[in-house]
Amino acid sequence: MTSPERTERLVLPGVLTAGQAAETVRGIARVQRTDGAIPWFRGHHLDPWDHVEAAMALDTAGLHERAEAAYDWLAEHQLPDGSWYAAYADGDAAAPADLGRESNFCGYVAVGVWHHYLTTGDDTFAERMWPVVAAATGFVLELQQPGGQIGWKREPDGRACPEALLTGSASNYQSLRCALALAEHREESQPGWELALGWLGHAIRQHPERFLDKSRYSMDWYYPVLGGAVRGAAAAARIRGGWDRFVVPGLGVRCVHPNPWVTGGESAELALALWASGQSDRALDILRWIQHLRAEDGMYWTGYVFEDQAIWPRERTAWTAGSLLLAVAALGGDEPTGTVFGGESLPRGLEPRCC
Repeated sequence: MTSPERTERLVLPGVLTAGQAAETVRGIARVQRTDGAIPWFRGHHLDPWDHVEAAMALDTAGLHERAEAAYDWLAEHQLPDGSWYAAYADGDAAAPADLGRESNFCGYVAVGVWHHYLTTGDDTFAERMWPVVAAATGFVLELQQPGGQIGWKREPDGRACPEALLTGSASNYQSLRCALALAEHREESQPGWELALGWLGHAIRQHPERFLDKSRYSMDWYYPVLGGAVRGAAAAARIRGGWDRFVVPGLGVRCVHPNPWVTGGESAELALALWASGQSDRALDILRWIQHLRAEDGMYWTGYVFEDQAIWPRERTAWTAGSLLLAVAALGGDEPTGTVFGGESLPRGLEPRCC
C-alpha cells in the first residue's frame, strides 16, 4: 500500500490546494491499520459506514490499494447474516464494541464497492465483492417494513428494531441503487431489490410519519437529497426549508438544532447534497467556511462550539476528512464520485402505484 496519491481532482480554490489535499489524504492513510481497517482515529472505534467513507476518499486520491484493503477487511469480517457489528475497538474485529447491527452501516458497502469499481474498472474486484454486497443487501432488506421504510438495526440478541430512521433509510436508498448497479453490471436480475427500492423511495418522499422524529438533526433535513430519493424542485424546496434553521453563515452546519455546534462531517455532506441538487455555488461556500476546522496536520476537527469559540470534541476523524474530500471530488468533476452521489445513471427501482 505504497502508491503515491494523486490530487488533481481534489484542488478547489478557497478550499484545498494540491499540497493541502495530499496532506489530508496522507492523514487518512496514517489512520488505516495494516489489516485495512480505518477507525475514526487510532485508539478509537471503527464503524462500517465511516470505514467505507474513508476508503472512498482514498480512492479519489488514487490510493486504490489502500481502498481495496479496506473492502477486503469488510469481506473478511462479514458476519454470517451479511452484517457487521456497529463498532469495533480501534478496528480490531476480535474486539467488537457494539454488538448491534445497523442497517445503513451494513448497506453502505455497496456504495463503496461500486465507487471503487467505477474508479478502477477492476472486474476481478467487483466479482470478489459481489457476494459481500449481496449478503449485506439481504440483511438490510430483511429489516424493511410493510410501508417501505427500513428498520434501523438488529439488537445483539437478533431481535429486529422495526423503527426506522429517515437518515438511515435515505442512506440505504443510495446503497440499494449502487447494489442494483453492480447487479446490472453482472447481468444478474434482482427484481426483489427493485421493488424494495421503489417502496423505500416512496416512503421517504411521501410518508414522513413512517420514521422516528429526529427533525432536530440536520442529517434528517439533507439526507433525503444526499441519498438521491428527493431531487429536482422537491430537493430545492427541502433545502430552502431548513437552511436558516441549520446553516450558520461563515461557520458551517449545525449537527443538532438549536445547539451552537457546527460539525465538519455534516457540513461536507450538505455540500455534497447541494452539489447533487444543482447548487454548486452554495456547496462551495460551505466547503470554504469549514476550513476553520482544518488542523495543522491536514485533518479536520469534528466540530466547533461557536458560543464558546471552542473546538469540540478534541478529535480529528478519518471520516470527517473523507467526507470533505468526497465533496471536493464531486465539485472538481471526479466522475466516479459524481456518479454515486449525483445518481443520474443509477437504477431507480419500481415505483409503487398506491399507498
